[in-house]
Amino acid sequence: MSRCRHIVVGLGLAVAIGLALGIPAAHPQSRSAPAAASTDAQGERRGPVIGTRHMVVAAHPLAAAAGREILRQGGSAVDAAIAIQMVLTLVEPQSSGIGGGGFLVHYDASNRRIETFDGRETAPAAATAEMFLDAEGRPVVNSEAQVGGRAVATPGMLRMLEIAHEAYGRLPWARLFEPAMRLARDGFPISPRLAQLIAQDGALRGMPAPRAYFFDERGNPRQAGDQLANDALFETFRIIANGGAQAFYTGAIARDVVEAVRASPVNPGVLQRGDLESYVALRREPVCGGYRDYRICGMGPPASGGVAVIQTLGMLQRFELARMAPNSAETVHVISEAVRLAFADRAHYLADSDFVEVPVQRLLDPDYLEQRSRLIALDRSLPAVPVGQPLGTQNPPVPRAAALDPIELPGTTHISVVDGAGNSVAMTTSIENVFGSRVFVRGFLLNSHMTDFALRPRDGDELAINRIEPRKRPRSAMAPTIVMNADGQLVATLGSPGGARSISFVVRGLVAMLDWGYDVQASLALPLHATTGGPVVLEQGTPLAEAAPSLRQMGHDVVFRRLMSGLGAIAVVRRDGSAQLQGGSDP
Repeated sequence: MSRCRHIVVGLGLAVAIGLALGIPAAHPQSRSAPAAASTDAQGERRGPVIGTRHMVVAAHPLAAAAGREILRQGGSAVDAAIAIQMVLTLVEPQSSGIGGGGFLVHYDASNRRIETFDGRETAPAAATAEMFLDAEGRPVVNSEAQVGGRAVATPGMLRMLEIAHEAYGRLPWARLFEPAMRLARDGFPISPRLAQLIAQDGALRGMPAPRAYFFDERGNPRQAGDQLANDALFETFRIIANGGAQAFYTGAIARDVVEAVRASPVNPGVLQRGDLESYVALRREPVCGGYRDYRICGMGPPASGGVAVIQTLGMLQRFELARMAPNSAETVHVISEAVRLAFADRAHYLADSDFVEVPVQRLLDPDYLEQRSRLIALDRSLPAVPVGQPLGTQNPPVPRAAALDPIELPGTTHISVVDGAGNSVAMTTSIENVFGSRVFVRGFLLNSHMTDFALRPRDGDELAINRIEPRKRPRSAMAPTIVMNADGQLVATLGSPGGARSISFVVRGLVAMLDWGYDVQASLALPLHATTGGPVVLEQGTPLAEAAPSLRQMGHDVVFRRLMSGLGAIAVVRRDGSAQLQGGSDP
């Protein structure tokens, strides 16, 4: 049950916390960008947060404070990320949590090695490729498909965090739950953002369990500043803290999760106890590629973000972006064309590599990317974006219908951490839609990641590469990213929510830091532009509006939207022989 009382507070949407000591690293000389200067909610100018000991960047102040608490106790970057994620399950339930999944990229400072962890959800064993088709064989409307038990895939979050902790944790597992348990027991103030989303979400009101938590006894949505406790989640955390991830995947919690999915009042699902009991998180090889003097590493399939980001940067290598103005039509055009080419490959080649052969190394081959880059002209947009044929493949690719691809939604969060030993985590996690499936059990929401599969499994004789198959992981655009210099030293850790647009957001942040030399806060405060292969979306109410006429003249379909990235990053800057951590977030 929830307990609620009113208290007036102010909470920022993102925060970076740093303290002081020193770690060796290198980064280009940073400069701030007056035209892109960040401001807070009150319009005050912001620079990067500075520290030289350790730092976290998270989407909520209470989550960032939990990460700092763990680092101060001697915890590792992985320890801090786990504590942050538990708090976000409570205070930012609309975006991520233990009922979802994600990807973790880890940098080990002792050997300058990158390792990645796959906690992506899997389709239940009883899932079928046709489960989201209506009686006429047409896909159910996305807004309907995403609500209820049918949308729930087997959560992977806790298994992933447990194997990462076994590899790189320093503090006991149970201690990492203490900050979240305190907040669940004593209550936390609802942020303005959460309150707004509750009030706007009609599907949430229509489900009895979340309605009882997110709305008061009279049916009114909880207000910003209300102090909300979550006794059910406190007890769930207590069980997992004492019993490990196994306590989530078996026993009473697993029983209740399955019952909530299968008895959902909207779209009952097919999840079974065996799906939870058999779930396995995976340690995978990272995907890496060169850009200028740097090495960019991210998550491989079933994540597409790592491949798409590295492909995009590889195609941008031949352009002198450092000479281009950040908000110019030329810059937006060149970056957008590279992203469009990467998305064409993504649609054709990227899916769960345990089910589909994905030619990752061929897609990232510098010669192949140079070949793709030559399709980009400076004065006009490609009228149609061809799928590439990576070097060494035997047959020309058959184009895949874009209609088979799902719409990926921004119910996601990103966490960046650098610990006192210089180890780093970039972790992006999600429950897919805002408030996920709206299935609420034991104090947390379950994901809606089944709708990240192609809901229409075939177009004529052509099968969707990302179609639903039992135990398969849906393709994801999440792009947690770590940057190193030529010596393997940590340069930056970053990532972003934003659905499929997050790929463009991460590329924009990287170009700002690595090509234009902006400090991390100025880099993430730049006006946003994005594409997922179709129109170029420009952030409305920004200087990018001046680029629109030229972009349209080049042949781009240009639209304006209120874009919010959720970008969070930590850069490691060396000056005069000393290292400094700089943290930033998109205001």
